[in-house]
Amino acid sequence: MDLALMIAKSGLDAHHKSIEIVSNNLANANTPAFKKSRAEFEDLPYQVVKQPGAPTTIDISNPSGLTIGTGSRMASNKKIFTDGSLLSTDNALDVAISGRGFFQVQLPSGSEYAYTRAGSLRINDQGQVTLPNGYLVQPPITIPQGVQQISISEDGVVSATTATSNLQQQIGQIQIADFINTDGLQPIGENLYMATTASGQAVLGNPDQNGMGILKQGMLEGSNVNVVEEMVNLIEAQRAFEVTSKAVSAVDSMMQYLSQTA
Repeated sequence: MDLALMIAKSGLDAHHKSIEIVSNNLANANTPAFKKSRAEFEDLPYQVVKQPGAPTTIDISNPSGLTIGTGSRMASNKKIFTDGSLLSTDNALDVAISGRGFFQVQLPSGSEYAYTRAGSLRINDQGQVTLPNGYLVQPPITIPQGVQQISISEDGVVSATTATSNLQQQIGQIQIADFINTDGLQPIGENLYMATTASGQAVLGNPDQNGMGILKQGMLEGSNVNVVEEMVNLIEAQRAFEVTSKAVSAVDSMMQYLSQTA
């Protein structure tokens, strides 16, 4: 295949992936605690026709050489973990994290854990605090029967008032997890992330301690997607795709002309 066609094809693939990422950001603009992604690209290896600094005569060397690029590719898909705006819900079991940290939940396997910023909590039939999908929040918290009011402080203390007592009693402690490299977390869907070797192991701690964020009861964290910004990114990627496709058409026309005149 002609090198120009290969270069243009690599550009089309890269721009198409960029459009996919922007589309996913826009599709999740209203997903609680969703973190937008950013495509990062790199150029492909170069063909060295003349090595920079190679001698052209006995006394003269080539100062710049001659290298031809072979295209581009997506290098990574970086998650941007900036905080989303806080949305008031007035629901006692909606909890947002302001600052660093993730809620830890136990996956159905029982031996694996996942992490989320989406704090729309529920209570199952056994009084255990879970996510909407039923995954248990860790460390486990059980709400006793007959609770009239639940209070969650900024540092994660869960207190409850029962029908038999007007005094609040502490019934649990919400802990949150942090990672040395949040960019290394692997998104798996359902607003969940898994730890990887790149992220490092989760470090659990109480909110508002050792750099951890604080909890906001009655609120949910919104998506950090800026729709206007993503629309601009979409238009840029679309224009780049269209221009690169014109390069494919130009090379194809040139090759047809060459085959006709050969």
